[in-house]
Amino acid sequence: MIDGVELTPKDVNLALPAPFPTLEEERLHRKQKLAGALRIFGRVGFGEGVAGHITVRDPEFPEYFWVNPFAISFRHVKVSDLILVDHSGNVIYGKYPVNRAAFVIHSAVHEARPDIVAAAHSHSVHGKAFSSLGIPLDPITQDACIFYNDHTVIQAQGGKV
Repeated sequence: MIDGVELTPKDVNLALPAPFPTLEEERLHRKQKLAGALRIFGRVGFGEGVAGHITVRDPEFPEYFWVNPFAISFRHVKVSDLILVDHSGNVIYGKYPVNRAAFVIHSAVHEARPDIVAAAHSHSVHGKAFSSLGIPLDPITQDACIFYNDHTVIQAQGGKV
């Protein structure tokens, strides 16, 4: 109860933000958030070399996604650097090449889960160090508990990447 008002689930608004007036405005918003997220990833050390990518689905063309281009540091990505890619790996919009690994990983995620708007993949220093152990993540912290019995350790490299 707050200020004499009984709270029930119907009283708590968990709705998404109001839709944008135009698809162009929503696209710009998503691209700005993507560029900002990439720069934050770079600042905190998640942008090691060229291995890593973040994508966001285009609001008008949901079969396409925006991604950081190959070989530009996360720390320096601008909205104008982002490229639009289709599920076949073709650059639909932008002047830079696509990171092949980004395309393979993220196209599969976006195709399998149309409800997913954004996805991130990183090769952080700590993540690479832990992955070299070849063991599952133990639920020893609150942050790790969400992954308990819900992740896989790949023993051999293979596949398309």
